[in-house]
Amino acid sequence: MARPGRRIGALLIDWAVCFVVYAAFFFGNAWASTIIFAVEQIVLIALTGGGFGHLVTGLRVVKVNGMYAGWWRPIIRTAFLILTIPALIWDSDQRGLHDVFAGTVLVRR
Repeated sequence: MARPGRRIGALLIDWAVCFVVYAAFFFGNAWASTIIFAVEQIVLIALTGGGFGHLVTGLRVVKVNGMYAGWWRPIIRTAFLILTIPALIWDSDQRGLHDVFAGTVLVRR
């Protein structure tokens, strides 16, 4: 299981990458940064097992049984992650509610 420091670091990296794209191409659009973040998370988790931040920090998103997360789990996970509150509430395994609802877990590679 990934620990909070790596999780937070990965999230900060993802937001930084999304902000650079936002500032370069979409500055001034209120929803652009959120949409960029969501697309980055969904596509990269489905294709590579993690967003930019996950890959840099040595993490990956998998189903609870350790298998490939598929396409719908990253969609659910990202939708709840964007709401912020589910990501701030963790269970006893230190999984955010966004991971619990999606049936995923963030692990070290």
